Amino acid sequence: MDSMKRYIKLYGIPQSVYLDKHSTYKSWAKPTIDEQLSDQEPMSHFEKSLAALEVEVIHANSPQAKGRVERLFKTLQDRLVREMRLQGIKSVDEANMFLETYLPKHNRRFRKEARDKADLHRPALHRSELDRILCIKEERTVKNDFTIAYANKLYQIEQMTRAKKVTVKERLEGSLHITYKGEDLRYRMIAEQAPKEAPAPICLIEVKKPWIPPADHPWKKRPTFTPRRRREQQLSEP
Repeated sequence: MDSMKRYIKLYGIPQSVYLDKHSTYKSWAKPTIDEQLSDQEPMSHFEKSLAALEVEVIHANSPQAKGRVERLFKTLQDRLVREMRLQGIKSVDEANMFLETYLPKHNRRFRKEARDKADLHRPALHRSELDRILCIKEERTVKNDFTIAYANKLYQIEQMTRAKKVTVKERLEGSLHITYKGEDLRYRMIAEQAPKEAPAPICLIEVKKPWIPPADHPWKKRPTFTPRRRREQQLSEP
């Protein structure tokens, strides 16, 4: 979103963007009940922001579909790394400073002019409007005591509202806004939710197999004289 915001400031709002199917750009979640009733596909936070900007999102079905950017990445992973090694660059800050001089030279040598040079971008919105749109949006249910839970924290809404659900917006600079029908609500954080206790481990009871005496066990030996045979022997004696 930060990259998109910088792009819009430089060139304006594009008509469409061509992206892969990474989870950042495409949601793989199952549709909720509301989405099923409205016949909508689940959308990632980035897709929701671009939809608010009226920008069409086109997903590539294979790496070859966006070959120009893949080829650029391959070139930079080879040529750029060697150039930074020759310059003795050893930190991210030094690399970012080097890009300011390297990229213009690289683009002059390898760029390809567009067949149609007409600028189809729409004018960029005001900075505050971009901050409002390009952000993380989550819907939360308002409890009876006018509190909501977000990111393991409890927030108290400090003004009367009939909202049953509100939208929590987490902006790029880190600020948090709770809105209802596009209007910001006053709130304050009151507590942090305690982490949920892990369920007690399940103790498996070892089931012992019944003991079977061996074949030579005394219990299995047949007695030499049974009571009946002993009685018969006594009656047969003279």
